[in-house]
Amino acid sequence: MTRSSIFAALSLLFLSTACTKPDHAQDEVALRQLVSAQTEAWNAHDATAWSKDFADDAEFINIVGTVFKGHAEIETRHAAIFASIFKTSHDAVTVRKVVFPGPDVAVVDMVHEVTGHTGLPPGVQNTEEGLLRTQMRFVLKRADGRWRIVAGQNTDVKPAPAR
Repeated sequence: MTRSSIFAALSLLFLSTACTKPDHAQDEVALRQLVSAQTEAWNAHDATAWSKDFADDAEFINIVGTVFKGHAEIETRHAAIFASIFKTSHDAVTVRKVVFPGPDVAVVDMVHEVTGHTGLPPGVQNTEEGLLRTQMRFVLKRADGRWRIVAGQNTDVKPAPAR
């Protein structure tokens, strides 16, 4: 084989693999199942189950902008809200979008609709009477065959202005 034919063969191999998009259909199913399990954990007010998919070094920015650092703090802070203002709450979650910016990286955008809460953190208002709607974003990384949340942010949707 000549040098030019080796180069041509390697170029074709590189182009064919570079242009092939990975099939993330199974990954999306797994991520939607993760969101579903987390929703069930919220509705059971189980902070351990709700936080189980966060990486040890994850960061989560809550609805009022407080940064929780690490899996342990994320779990502890959610245990506190499940024991107080969200003790009787119910969350309905809709996955808005799942994207894969890399082969082992995913971004999941969700809409959360929380009802049955007995109060809200300072500065947070219901979006509608009795309904707190939020936009949640998770950044996940696959490690050892498992998707782990490495970053999350929750933002409340403000009520529509009075007319």
